[in-house]
Amino acid sequence: MSATAPRGFGPDFWKLLVGQAVSNLGSSFTFFALPLLVYKLTGSALNLALVTVAETLPYLLFGLIIGTWADRVDRKRLMVLADLTQSLVIASIPLLAVLGTLPLWWIYIVGFANSTLWICSNTAEFASLPRLVNREDLVTANGHLQASYAAATVAGPLLAGLLVALVPIHTLLAIDAFTFLVSALVLGLIRSDLRAEGGGEGFLRSFRREVVEGLGYVLRHPVLRNLCLMMALVNGVGYNAYAQLVLFAKQRFDASDTQVGLLYAAGGLGMAVLALTAGPARRRLSFSQAILVPPMIGGVLIVLMASTGRFWVALALWALVWGLVVFFDVNSNSLMQTLAPNRLLGRIQSVVTALSWSAIPLGTFLGGVAIERTGSVALVYGVVGATVFLAALAFSFTAVGRAGRYLAPEKQPGP
Repeated sequence: MSATAPRGFGPDFWKLLVGQAVSNLGSSFTFFALPLLVYKLTGSALNLALVTVAETLPYLLFGLIIGTWADRVDRKRLMVLADLTQSLVIASIPLLAVLGTLPLWWIYIVGFANSTLWICSNTAEFASLPRLVNREDLVTANGHLQASYAAATVAGPLLAGLLVALVPIHTLLAIDAFTFLVSALVLGLIRSDLRAEGGGEGFLRSFRREVVEGLGYVLRHPVLRNLCLMMALVNGVGYNAYAQLVLFAKQRFDASDTQVGLLYAAGGLGMAVLALTAGPARRRLSFSQAILVPPMIGGVLIVLMASTGRFWVALALWALVWGLVVFFDVNSNSLMQTLAPNRLLGRIQSVVTALSWSAIPLGTFLGGVAIERTGSVALVYGVVGATVFLAALAFSFTAVGRAGRYLAPEKQPGP
């Protein structure tokens, strides 16, 4: 099995992109519908926080195991099976709603299960990409994938915001379930061998050793270790802005459901635009600049968002915030793929994700409690923005701020 990716973007890369774009379009319906459904059922900041807790807890519980699994099995098969299972899990909500037996706790369970399956699919995708494109094209390829995701998150909330005025919210989840079936079909057409070297044999043998190997690689590497710490702090605090977006829009602007959809769509539009600039920008910026500057600017924008009383200003600011998030993601993913050997990529991606997302459940829970106690979601947004800015600034003095030193000479950034 050759470890060399084909020159340029071959047909299998486009199959991967199309499959992910289709499922992401449906998922954008779910990202919009689940918090809105919980808000309509409870109107509680704490219950909105619990949705995020349910969706992010699997990263902490299963991330390391799933990463090792992805390095031992056929990654294409893993993506297909994850899509098929996600379709069944998500379809359970509209089914129970039609039967009139949808409890709140089941929404949390679906969020937990759906997130676990997404980790499987995303880890396999991350580890497969270097098999489908050249190493020099990773930033551009990641940018294309993120742009397709962003495009889906523009179209999805816009459509969902219009449909929610015509159909029950749970109907949107049925659409998502269907898109996962389509995605599984498209991904099944990939012909490239996406297995890692030495993977697929003796699955149980030395499983623990391989988990430890991936964890040890990240913890010993100065850039990856500090990147995880920074992301854990930024995510633990910053994710509150996303988790409470419905409440923020309703409380601050008295927004309609359609306007809430516009906010989600604006975030997707910002992601699409800045994801496509990641490749060209990388030729002018070092990895350190491309990773540290976006959260600094994003923190300032969240503070401004908390301060404004105008919905359309908040809409523009939210678009920029999420554009910067995806710009950061593209470059941090590309840095990891450049630094680490392919045989470890599944484990490394899952270790980084597990560590960097580990603070989100507690952070969003505390954020929900803070909003309940103060009665002001805008105040919490202001604290979130200031903390994100200061965290990124502090980590510029660590190895993350000197990432270029750890790259091979030919991989050093240009200017």
